[in-house]
Amino acid sequence: MHNSGSGFSGQKRLLSSGKAEETVQYVKDAFFQADDLKMKQLIFNGKPAYIMYIDSIADRDQIQTNVLKPLLKTPEGKIEDLAAVTILKKTYELEQAVQAMLEGDCLFFTDGRKELCLLNVYKKDMESGQEPNNEKIIRGSHQSFSENVMKNIHFIRERIKSPALTVKFHSVGRTSRSKLAFVYVGKIANPALLEEIERRLSYLQVDSVQSPGYFEEFIEDCPFSPFPQILNTERPDRAAANLMDGRIAVLMEGSPTVLILPATFFSFFQSSEDYNMRTVLGSFFRLIRVISFIIALILPAFYIALVSFNYEVIPVEIVFSIKNSLEFVPFQPVLEAMIMQLTLELLREAAIRLPKAISQTIGVVGGLVIGTAVVDAHLVSNTMIIVVAITAISSFVIPSNEMSNTIRILGFPIMLMSALFGFFGIVISMMLILVHLVKLQPFGSPYLYPLAPFNTKFFKDTVLRFPVWMMNERPEDAKPVYLWKESRSRGWKRNE
Repeated sequence: MHNSGSGFSGQKRLLSSGKAEETVQYVKDAFFQADDLKMKQLIFNGKPAYIMYIDSIADRDQIQTNVLKPLLKTPEGKIEDLAAVTILKKTYELEQAVQAMLEGDCLFFTDGRKELCLLNVYKKDMESGQEPNNEKIIRGSHQSFSENVMKNIHFIRERIKSPALTVKFHSVGRTSRSKLAFVYVGKIANPALLEEIERRLSYLQVDSVQSPGYFEEFIEDCPFSPFPQILNTERPDRAAANLMDGRIAVLMEGSPTVLILPATFFSFFQSSEDYNMRTVLGSFFRLIRVISFIIALILPAFYIALVSFNYEVIPVEIVFSIKNSLEFVPFQPVLEAMIMQLTLELLREAAIRLPKAISQTIGVVGGLVIGTAVVDAHLVSNTMIIVVAITAISSFVIPSNEMSNTIRILGFPIMLMSALFGFFGIVISMMLILVHLVKLQPFGSPYLYPLAPFNTKFFKDTVLRFPVWMMNERPEDAKPVYLWKESRSRGWKRNE
């Protein structure tokens, strides 16, 4: 079922009858019955009157002070008197009134009168000066989400000025009653996806949900999978872009992190900066991230297999260098790698938990003092230090912290397999990971799409980024109601 919004056809429509009930129904349908669409009913000049506004955009204090109080001040009030306290506009067109509400106006109308009044009550204190902590970019927006859910909805509505942007509120936790908001574009997102999320939410029986991580673990398909199945972001521009692809955003009160679902494997390698640079540069850096994923995953295991099983593969000049570095090391290469990887994880955890000024000192101590000391003590070879350093740098290249953590965890079993079976163990490990990725279908969407199922048409925004004007189709993984984006040449095309 596609909820298109009754009466919202994109053509100008006049208020012919002047019946307030028809106007109310039109506005509600135009906004897809969004929960942040608010309405107040009052009596003005002896007739029923209504005030309608978008709660995440309009300022309640201004409505109370500049609209309600002046209207109720005298029994025979005049609408024109409101021009003294706020900007007053009049129109007879319902579509124009709906668009004005998206700009921060509240709509006032009375029964039996065709004239619609628009009063400016835009919420001006919503600008965020905070830059994203985990998704920093050089060129592009430097705005991040806050811990106020209404403020976060405001940021999204600022980027998608469409009445089809729909907000649905829910509460989770029998005791905490934490506030959740589902945000999606009503005429693009698949209603079946929203129904599936709400169905899973209905089974959630816990006393308290304090962060999106709790909620994420309850609704994901494979909670024991090491790979993240829901995309986390703290950038409003990234959330808005995913909403326009037909995905659903989950916002939670008290958290600056927004969940985007469904997510694919390649979405964790995308950055907002990719779309703010030239196509060749964007494709190059995205390709670097994919290569970094492979390096971080198998480089230590590859080194272990070389020095333990397949010395003949290494060039002769390098063999002597590696042999000299390993001559006085008492540990097997796999144990060397395990010790250094665990040490790196300890340093990383220490840097995260300590204050910012001290964490930088930890990095210097770990990188210089400990690294030099273990080599001089012949506990670890020079070559292993280089391998672990390249592996760590490669894992940090990936934009998603969740995917970066996954790579570091998977590196340990792959190292064990390479120590037992050499290159054959690495191949078996990669095959098992690939089979697992192919089987993953979070919320019914293939995780490796468009690689599996294979679809060349949608490779334009995966490993490489094609020019924006060539990406004129929505990806099919979220099964959007409308597949084609709005463009000068094509317009909207229904996804058959």
